[in-house]
Amino acid sequence: MGGSDWVVRLASLLALGLVLGSAEASLGDVDPRYRTCVKECQTTGIIGETIISHCQNKENDTSVEGSWYNQKQIYTQWKELSCMTDCRYFCMMQREGERQSLGLNPIKYHGKWPFIRISVFQEPLSAALSAMNLLMHFTGWLSFFLLVKYKLPLRPQTKRTYYEYTSLWHIYAILSMNAWFWSSIFHTRDIDLTEKLDYSSAVALLGYSLILSLLRAFNVKDEATRVMFAAPILAFVTTHILYINFYELDYGWNMKVCVVMAAVQLLTWAIWAGLTRHPSRLKLFTVVLGGALAMFLELYDFPPYMGYADAHSLWHASTIPLTYLWWSFIKDDAEFRTSTLIKKAK
Repeated sequence: MGGSDWVVRLASLLALGLVLGSAEASLGDVDPRYRTCVKECQTTGIIGETIISHCQNKENDTSVEGSWYNQKQIYTQWKELSCMTDCRYFCMMQREGERQSLGLNPIKYHGKWPFIRISVFQEPLSAALSAMNLLMHFTGWLSFFLLVKYKLPLRPQTKRTYYEYTSLWHIYAILSMNAWFWSSIFHTRDIDLTEKLDYSSAVALLGYSLILSLLRAFNVKDEATRVMFAAPILAFVTTHILYINFYELDYGWNMKVCVVMAAVQLLTWAIWAGLTRHPSRLKLFTVVLGGALAMFLELYDFPPYMGYADAHSLWHASTIPLTYLWWSFIKDDAEFRTSTLIKKAK
């Protein structure tokens, strides 16, 4: 393994730390003053000098024809959801103001730090940085597509690319953009639907990325062998997504699943980069090391600075340059494999 030993050790320690620290409770949820505030707000629609119209203007229980798909019922559910969301936000801000006056540090509410909203954006910085990551993946994939389709030579007989992993990286790009899209939506408005879409998209991306890392590291080109590699992981990922969506969204278990898949993928790329003589292995080492260090932000969490920038948002920021470098490595890999195969053909 040689020079990759330190990367492997770092990734292993990181994975262990994240697994052990994945079950953090939210102290704000059990605060009696906060719970009382939310309950009173939902009843009266008043928090101090703040009036929440969603809570005061409740719709009557009667509905046209009484059907489940009736527009009035759906609208009522949306208003009730807005009532709950706003009550939690304003009660959280009020309680944090009281705690700050007593010299106490911020605490989490429902798994999140007390962020200052901007319009409908509940976590504006994380939402914006997620959108930036989406843009980076789109531009990276577009440049990769133009490279393999129009700049690199194609096979004379089939007019297909020489690079054996072209279609796999296209799928990776779609899953990446999908994951970052739902991440930006979830950080904009945290409701049950956006939460599950965000978590499910992230799990799907991690599972597929793990498969892709194994296929590239072991240089698997035969379709039947690829299916054998992918089938167990796809079955597990699909089962896990169904579990968190339709049975129980266990945050601790989901975190452990994601950490294990990320750690195995990280180790795979680190070992492969240490063993191979790939001309762009330095870029790969940088992405692996940068990704490992960036994930420490998820482990060593801290309250949002000025109500906006927390460790999670900084993690989103760190992935932007890493994404650019990652797609640069992918393009280099396509050029390297194409050149190698053309030389062999001659």
